[in-house]
Amino acid sequence: MTMPTANGVIAEQTADSHDAEKNIFSGESRGDDQRRAGDDQRRAGDGERRVDDGERRSNNDPRHTKQPRQNNQPRRDKRDVHGWVVLDKPIGMTSTHAVAVLKRLFQAKRAGHAGTLDPLASGGLPIALGEATKTVPFVMDGRKRYRFTVAWGEERDTDDTEGRVTRTSALRPSADAVRALLPQFTGLIEQIPPQYSAIKVQGERAYDLARDGETVELKPRPVEIHELILVEHGDNGQSVFEAECGKGTYVRALARDIGRILGCFGHICALRRTLVGPFRETDMIPLEELEALCNRAASGEGSLADALLPVETALDDIPALAVTRADAARLHRGQAVLLRGRDAPNSSGTVYVTVAGRLLALAEIGNGELIPKRVFNLTGLTASPGRSNERV
Repeated sequence: MTMPTANGVIAEQTADSHDAEKNIFSGESRGDDQRRAGDDQRRAGDGERRVDDGERRSNNDPRHTKQPRQNNQPRRDKRDVHGWVVLDKPIGMTSTHAVAVLKRLFQAKRAGHAGTLDPLASGGLPIALGEATKTVPFVMDGRKRYRFTVAWGEERDTDDTEGRVTRTSALRPSADAVRALLPQFTGLIEQIPPQYSAIKVQGERAYDLARDGETVELKPRPVEIHELILVEHGDNGQSVFEAECGKGTYVRALARDIGRILGCFGHICALRRTLVGPFRETDMIPLEELEALCNRAASGEGSLADALLPVETALDDIPALAVTRADAARLHRGQAVLLRGRDAPNSSGTVYVTVAGRLLALAEIGNGELIPKRVFNLTGLTASPGRSNERV
């Protein structure tokens, strides 16, 4: 066995309302998110107001009903497609709808997203197809970066433009006043989630209680802001920021809390996500480009594989371990492999296993054994050769 230099260690996973299994869809619709894929994210009362790293599900409107199939078109056969597509999500589209669109374009059997992005936001929405859905938790635990605009002078109950105005002020902060405050919101901080969030309060979602007119006391939660900078400060009563943050951060709450301390109040009026885990802005593909590629592929002039990033892209921070074909056969059957000899790694923890350069499994090293946890079957459409090298 050989073990290339580790790129890093996997971050400790913590409980989060964005359960990876809830973001993965296979076959017919299941769960609230997918049943409501057609919801066009009406106002604060219609959507789930949980923001994880500035994200929000807005697909919980019980009024949505399944639409009949138009023109009696036959259902297309699904196929095995494995890899990641980083959609540059347009404003106005729900994350669930985006998954449904890509699943249709690729005729994929299984798809899911790695962290919901607010319909009012644009930017990176990583969508996992096929076996890539097994790596969703690793992306969701990664850092995220946002560029967002705060409108000063109004605080709203949703902390964004969709909500009702609750406080106003004629004050407008200076650029120096804003910059002087930012260190208070950098590093490990305590943050009170917005009233419109998916946090449960005595078994009820906070956004449901807020929609019913109730005010609940939500406890502060620790979040980590790695970087927060003021990019622009205009004369129009708005400021543009960039933030890089960890899992569980509410960007809406940042705008709310900064505005309160400055005494001028504020809310988010624009939001774009530029980084999600290993996926950068250069990896993003606009929906129109994907649709054009799909049309070219249908006519034999291209391949949808060109839009895919390899499944293992999500595992950039995990050490890789190459094994022999004999050991690979054991791992594929779910059997542990003894690690011995001078090439045996002396570390422990999670690794992703390859054989002949091909992803085989996620495994744990411990007590001199390599124990498979997730085995991949990459038969079908996968990323074009060289896609990994394009990202270097």
